[in-house]
Amino acid sequence: MQTVVVGTSGTTAADVVAVARQNARVELGDDAVVALTAAREIVDALAAKPEPVYGVSTGFGALATRHIGHDLRAQLQRNIVRSHAAGMGPRVEREVVRALMFLRLKTVCSGHTGVRPQVAQTMADVLNAGITPVVHEYGSLGCSGDLAPLSHCALTLMGEGEAEGPDGTLRSAGELLAEHGIAPVELREKEGLALLNGTDGMLGMLVMALADLDVLYKSADITAALSLEALLGTAKVLAPELHAIRPHPGQAAAAANMLAVLTGSGLTGHHQDDAPRVQDAYSVRCAPQVAGAGRDTLAHARTVAERELAAAVDNPVVLPDGRVESNGNFHGAPVAYVLDFLAVAAADLGSIAERRTDRLLDKNRSHGLPPFLADDAGVDSGLMIAQYTQAALVSEMKRLAVPASADSIPSSAMQEDHVSMGWSAARKLRTAVDNLSRIIAVELYAATRAIELREGLTPAPASRAVIEAARKAGVEGPGPDRFLAPDLAAAEKFVRGGDLVGAAETVTGPLA
Repeated sequence: MQTVVVGTSGTTAADVVAVARQNARVELGDDAVVALTAAREIVDALAAKPEPVYGVSTGFGALATRHIGHDLRAQLQRNIVRSHAAGMGPRVEREVVRALMFLRLKTVCSGHTGVRPQVAQTMADVLNAGITPVVHEYGSLGCSGDLAPLSHCALTLMGEGEAEGPDGTLRSAGELLAEHGIAPVELREKEGLALLNGTDGMLGMLVMALADLDVLYKSADITAALSLEALLGTAKVLAPELHAIRPHPGQAAAAANMLAVLTGSGLTGHHQDDAPRVQDAYSVRCAPQVAGAGRDTLAHARTVAERELAAAVDNPVVLPDGRVESNGNFHGAPVAYVLDFLAVAAADLGSIAERRTDRLLDKNRSHGLPPFLADDAGVDSGLMIAQYTQAALVSEMKRLAVPASADSIPSSAMQEDHVSMGWSAARKLRTAVDNLSRIIAVELYAATRAIELREGLTPAPASRAVIEAARKAGVEGPGPDRFLAPDLAAAEKFVRGGDLVGAAETVTGPLA
């Protein structure tokens, strides 16, 4: 099993994915233990002074004006966790909760939060035990951090509330901790607040979306190439010199991927045959421009994620010179914007893929293919309703592209009067990513069938490799009408799991 060591300098996207999805083991680095100890000494010294310090000896948010005496501070920290664990709605996915917990641990280990080393160790122990707190869909406004989701995680550290065990069964958090020999934490000054105050949920979902979209953008380049081939289009528009004069790196990468897939095709270049075309339709000819713009959006979002992964997000923060200062670094705007931007790009990628599918099914625009790619049109409906499903997914994608970050709703008696809604942006992006994989799967299903219907013409070696792998994976080829849902589900699995990209790369080598 992979081990991820958490130190003071942040973490990587690969580490987040390893912990969230692959159950990698988490350990505290020696530098983190030293930093945790030093920061805690600063907090303990401030806690002993009569002057109030926010988060250490005061209330929180709009209640920060009240000074809290020594005898009530442990209760204060417990109460903030209990009161803020106010989420509602369905549970969020296990991988999201694990990413959320790991990223909060990352910030705790920075030495800027004032949390004791034993609290950080308990966070690692809970992750390693496979215990997953129950976190609900609603409760975060994306400012002051993902408060409710993080509070539900902190509640588990205290041995309260419900959590899911490694066997997938919901049980009392206290019982699960005891079963794994983990002592519940007894929170001290500042620790409750430090466990709640971060952008960790939205960041974790961003990191995982970037990993998924990296696969899906390569997949979309492949299916676009297959559709171009099936439509007897021209690959001349993919020439590197054409893309060099508009130097967007994502566009060049997408064109290069398509050209690699189409190398050696016997179907391309027939656009001057029976129904001559000067140019292919935009959905075919402009595929690299649209996918490329999305790739450049991914690159920007990746830069934002890397900066956030290196950040220590808390309020107040402990500085190396001994000061404990309030700040606004918990505001989720930087992450929220790119989450929304990715949803826009994904919607457009899905939209252009659907247009190519529709063209493959329309006998007036498919250049000799049977209507709806049916075996016996009229008796058979072919892929008519598969395109309906794809269109419904695209329509949903457009709704999901409406930005959450353009909204704000005041809270905490107007103290927190402008919020990012980054958690909401992340939640809708997850749905958008799921839908995009399905949209690409439908194009794959249609394009591979269409290529096989072009009798007497030989597809590119990479296309043949994709078709053979797809058929082995249960994505059936041409024939009379049958129950389509299982075929489409197999195609979705083939795309989502990276098998489509893997099949093409057996011929092309690594795609960009």
